[in-house]
Amino acid sequence: MMLDADTCHAACDAKDRRFDGRFYVGVKSTGIYCRCICPARTPKRINRTFWPSAAAAEGAGFRPCLLCRPERAPGLAPIDAPARLAAAAYARIEAGSLEEQGLEALADELGVTSRHLRRVMNAQFGASPIEIAQTGRLLAARRLLNETALSITEIAFASGFRSLRRFNATMKDRYGAPPSKMRGRKALARGDTFTVSLSPRGDYNIAPMLDFLAKRALPGVEAANDRSYARVLKWGDALGWLDVRMGPKGLMLTLSENLAPHLRPLVANVRGAFDLDAEMTTVDAHLSTDRSLTKDVKREPGVRVPGALDGFETAIRAVLGQQVTVQGARTLTERLVAKYGAPLERGPDGLDRAFPDAAALANAGPAAIAKIGLPMKRAETLHRLAVASNDGKLPLARGAIAAGRSALAQIPGIGPWTIEYIAMRALGDPDAYPATDIALINALGRKGETLEHLKPWRAYAAIRLWRRVAKKGIQT
Repeated sequence: MMLDADTCHAACDAKDRRFDGRFYVGVKSTGIYCRCICPARTPKRINRTFWPSAAAAEGAGFRPCLLCRPERAPGLAPIDAPARLAAAAYARIEAGSLEEQGLEALADELGVTSRHLRRVMNAQFGASPIEIAQTGRLLAARRLLNETALSITEIAFASGFRSLRRFNATMKDRYGAPPSKMRGRKALARGDTFTVSLSPRGDYNIAPMLDFLAKRALPGVEAANDRSYARVLKWGDALGWLDVRMGPKGLMLTLSENLAPHLRPLVANVRGAFDLDAEMTTVDAHLSTDRSLTKDVKREPGVRVPGALDGFETAIRAVLGQQVTVQGARTLTERLVAKYGAPLERGPDGLDRAFPDAAALANAGPAAIAKIGLPMKRAETLHRLAVASNDGKLPLARGAIAAGRSALAQIPGIGPWTIEYIAMRALGDPDAYPATDIALINALGRKGETLEHLKPWRAYAAIRLWRRVAKKGIQT
């Protein structure tokens, strides 16, 4: 969203949370850049400059504020098509995509050319994908320096730098001091866990999110109640756990320390899974144009789309949920987890097993998978999913909407409902809508409705309709 100077000045003067993360304020008198909600004394109007992203501000020579911590700001909400592409690319870059696969592969994953992607990113954020990745690495390092007791070497590699020497040089060049001088004032003791805070955009109602997750929680893998959500998670070679709950300034994410080297992509993943960057004022206003949803929105504003922390897991569970109730799908999934999930030795009470990874199911074969009580055709579909994912041919990361949809459509046994459900929860498509879902049909009272008039926010309509049906005691 392009904002004029007068609007930015007004947002600074009011410390308006609605504009947090939409732009950054460079202060010419100090060389610092801040969020518009910074608790420090508001700089004089003559000293303010405005930048569309942290990367743009740093590219102009400004250093991040130590009070408002730009690395904690919510991301931009995707409004129009270019903004949605830019937001998807930004999310993938924040998750470490450029380090993993490079710009050409990222552009292909997003269904555009690298030239077009660079043009859109520069227009939206005032910085190139490479510059955004560099700033992301630096801000991730600042977070780790201030909020964990990890060593400087561990932080360097966890932030995405490939050498300690390069890390030290870049930090000193950009921020004027080596990492050893940038530790927080409060000494942090090394322990089994660490906690970071995540700022949402606008008011955040976590109750519908936790309700959705609790109804689908897998014993041993997940635990959810009206206050928090915790789960076992395998990330790369690390098997650990995380806990998410509301804090005084947003969501508090607690991780087992062995997941610390993966903090940057995990933060990006949690932000997406809990839909922290959605512009709910815009979404709710759009949904309210449909009379059948007006009461839902008025009664319960800010219902966000529950995403996924593991795209492969979501795909497997979607197939297991084909043509069965939530309870039926959970029973089948519990059997799959008991048979193929890796055990977690040290976790919170009740969390002791990870969801099976792609390699485990690919090696098992369809006949063995079918023994959990599945028809052979469905077991074959699960096996094909696992093989494609294990071979790197099934991109299910948040933001990979075009590539993910295309890859799913090529797998026998994956139909329109499954693709839409996975696109909604794993790929982060705000317009995904599984129109053939029986619960959605029951909620609307008619078949064949695709809610075209609610584009590009149909995923939010689906969540509200599912919630409406669930409140009536009907399983979805």
